[in-house]
Amino acid sequence: MKHKLTNWITQKQYERVSIKSNEVELAHLYYLPKAHKPGTPLRPIISGLKHPTKKISKFLDELLRPLFNKMASNTTVTCGTEVIKQLHEWSKRNIRQETLICTMDVMDLYTIIPQTEIRGGAMGSLLTLTIANCYMYFYERDIVKQVNNSNGFYLRYIDDIFIIINWPIPHLSKQINRWNELDLNIKLKAQVGHSTNFLDLYIQNRNGELFTKVYHKPSYEPYYLPFNSVHPIHMKMNISYAMLIRAIKYCSTFETYLNEREKLRMTLLLNKYPGEFIEKQFRRVFQKHNLIEPLSTSNYKTSREKLIYLDKKEKIPIDYGKTMFIHFTYCLNMKTFPAKFHALWDKYFIESSINEIKPVLGTRNVQNLQQQLIRNK
Repeated sequence: MKHKLTNWITQKQYERVSIKSNEVELAHLYYLPKAHKPGTPLRPIISGLKHPTKKISKFLDELLRPLFNKMASNTTVTCGTEVIKQLHEWSKRNIRQETLICTMDVMDLYTIIPQTEIRGGAMGSLLTLTIANCYMYFYERDIVKQVNNSNGFYLRYIDDIFIIINWPIPHLSKQINRWNELDLNIKLKAQVGHSTNFLDLYIQNRNGELFTKVYHKPSYEPYYLPFNSVHPIHMKMNISYAMLIRAIKYCSTFETYLNEREKLRMTLLLNKYPGEFIEKQFRRVFQKHNLIEPLSTSNYKTSREKLIYLDKKEKIPIDYGKTMFIHFTYCLNMKTFPAKFHALWDKYFIESSINEIKPVLGTRNVQNLQQQLIRNK
């Protein structure tokens, strides 16, 4: 077999996908409840962390996913922040009083993907998401072209489609029926109106004005990482920081922002975050993004736009030849360990050639009760 593959893959690739009998286990099936849906249906998941096909699945996913991301970058999103940025720009020129908002859900996407000799993909396989996205990319091309030709706006997140367009309701309904006939495997469940929920966003056309705010599912519970949990402090800092940025970006009016900010503050207090700690992280948002004046009715719009269009910092590529990663199990007694480690490193290696190596410290979380009680049978 290895000889037959010589002309197709390298020795390194072969070693990556080859399996050892003492390292594999059969996959097992379990179910996760969809608490946000009526009747709490179950989602079947196949756990294949040590399955014989995991390595080749991961290998193929790493090959295909960058190609898909490049091809579908204009029509797919991964979070509500990307939706807000693109939708905000589109609405400046195109939204009208009669503009319709449509969301469509592709029913049972993972289980309808047609493949050779088998139908569907395993929930839990690394490759299934990429295959599903690729399948949807080729399916949606005609729809995207039609929407763009009408100056509409189209985005997709896996099996959730969002369209905002200036069509009459009868015409949009007719097109949805036609789209349902483009592929026998795909069935779209559509909702059309002047408001909708997409990802964690509530979006509404208010008489020709775009109104948005944070959307909380009916099953939402006010739980974040508890402040007294055994996790590094930077994780708790980032929760307060990131959630306030989301509130500013998502909330299109100052009043809804104030409401969301107070909900966030109350939720953090319920999770044992000290009031001064919360305020410090809120202030960090304004300091880091040069928002000098406190937000008010008069300056909220310009300050919000500044955050929406803020360019992400490009990730600096890691030089693995000159970087050493050190992981340690975090606990409260290790809170000062990183600072002491770097101080000792600088003290003893300042004049050594080893100082060219950059140490990067990372933490492992202490096992929780569930992890300690569960063992493989």
